[in-house]
Amino acid sequence: MCCILLVDDEQDLVWAVRHSLIDEGYEVITAYDGLEALAAAQQHRPDLIVLDIVMPRLDGLQVCHRLRRDPDLAAVLILLLTVRGTVEDRLIGLDKGGDDYLVKPFDLRELKARIRALLRRSQPTYYGNGDSSEDLSMITIGSLNLDLHTFQVRIGEKVVQLTTTEFELIHYLMLHPGAVFSSQQLLQQVWGYPPEVADPSLVRWHIKNLRSKIEPDPTQPIYIRNLSRHGYMIERRRSPSGSTPVLT
Repeated sequence: MCCILLVDDEQDLVWAVRHSLIDEGYEVITAYDGLEALAAAQQHRPDLIVLDIVMPRLDGLQVCHRLRRDPDLAAVLILLLTVRGTVEDRLIGLDKGGDDYLVKPFDLRELKARIRALLRRSQPTYYGNGDSSEDLSMITIGSLNLDLHTFQVRIGEKVVQLTTTEFELIHYLMLHPGAVFSSQQLLQQVWGYPPEVADPSLVRWHIKNLRSKIEPDPTQPIYIRNLSRHGYMIERRRSPSGSTPVLT
């Protein structure tokens, strides 16, 4: 049974959402402010957190930031709830480490659909498609190494921890080196959303966060390439000497 931590200071909303999620078979833990949310997350280790942004004592963005800095909770899925409808406000939440967002007021059916899509990615399929056919726990393309057990990327001596969404995104791209995927294709293949349901900016912002972690210079990316009006790709190309593949 998946455990969901539901955090919102609107008690009526928490009551309604909690009972709706319990009816779907989830275990639901509740909290009503940011400090309660952190304590509950540390105690229960939920599979997913539904987190309101505007809350007393500690807001959702601060909670999200602290969770991403906790090694034991860094990979937990976070669905942000916000009354702020502008693209800029939503992207701030993604920049703090949110996996997805939903604008209030929302339909409970949409919330449950988003939760199902996120949880489908919480247990990644481990299979290799890199330079090594023996180590199925690792995908290697050039100097980029993705550990399928630890959610870590290693670039040379540098090791970075990824969120679940960042992991699934780069995992998918590395499984298809040389293929170009549009934002809508990635929303369907990685997020599991139906066509035209989610905002393409969701992909752009997670690509931005990934680049900030793995690129030597995020403004001049060498690993995750963007083909204007087409989409994103990781290209594997051998060096002129025919040695180990490198990314360009």
